[in-house]
Amino acid sequence: MGYAEKVLQPGESIKHRSKVHWIVYLPGLASLVVAVVIFLFVAAANAIDSNLRLALLGLAAIIALGALFKLLRAWFKRWTTEIVVTDKRIIYKAGFIRRHTVEMNLDKVESVQVEQSVTGRLLDYGTLIIRGTGAGIEPILNVGSPLEFRSFVTAR
Repeated sequence: MGYAEKVLQPGESIKHRSKVHWIVYLPGLASLVVAVVIFLFVAAANAIDSNLRLALLGLAAIIALGALFKLLRAWFKRWTTEIVVTDKRIIYKAGFIRRHTVEMNLDKVESVQVEQSVTGRLLDYGTLIIRGTGAGIEPILNVGSPLEFRSFVTAR
């Protein structure tokens, strides 16, 4: 049971649930590819000095560790972020131990802005900016299917 299910009011039901898009894994995957390329270069090159070979293998290991850290961080962000539209409000929760939550009644929502780059349009992710009366929700980055989310908020 997620955070959204725990804070539902009596008679309230979830209409739509969005996730952080898988694109957040891309920096970690790119770093991992760089580490593998360096490792394969060292393995294939026989004419490299042993000190240089050792330095390059160390560099590949450091880059691979950084890549694994980035991948774990991206997974944790996806796992701990909830973006939910109920029939009464929008619920946004991020974090695990240090939690950040924002809840906004749907009747207080003035606009839902979606920003998508060309890549975002192709892969169906973007940034959501939800503006409400008096306050708003800070930009939520890398949301999967942001236009579908906007439709659930605006179609009451």
